Amino acid sequence: MSEHSDVPSYCTDALADLLAGVAGLYGSEAPQRVSFDMEPAEVRWVLRAAGKTVTIDIHRFPDLHHSSRLPDGDGERVWSSVQPRRVVAHAVLEAAQGLLDRHGAKGYLKKWAEHPFPAAELGELRRLHRERDSCAH
Repeated sequence: MSEHSDVPSYCTDALADLLAGVAGLYGSEAPQRVSFDMEPAEVRWVLRAAGKTVTIDIHRFPDLHHSSRLPDGDGERVWSSVQPRRVVAHAVLEAAQGLLDRHGAKGYLKKWAEHPFPAAELGELRRLHRERDSCAH
């Protein structure tokens, strides 16, 4: 599987959650979980770091209100990939920076309605990526 696309609800802070989840890959080896509200479904990203490699599994659950208590394996795995951590972090950084460049902080808030652009989370992921992956991004 090479590609997956979803559009999460504006009711959640999806970009901040994703940035924080990827930043978490630089800490413990515990899986990072990022949940996206698809109204009514849940799409859950499970990111597992093993050294500098990341396994990404995306699971879909029919109803977010019931799935939060369910283990990952109870959802339908709709996408999976193994990538170098630096590639995952770089892709997420570029996507987030692209949104900021395209819309600006005010435009992002207007489009996302309930959540401002996650500048702190972007900065933290950028710092970790530069320090631990030796990237100039």
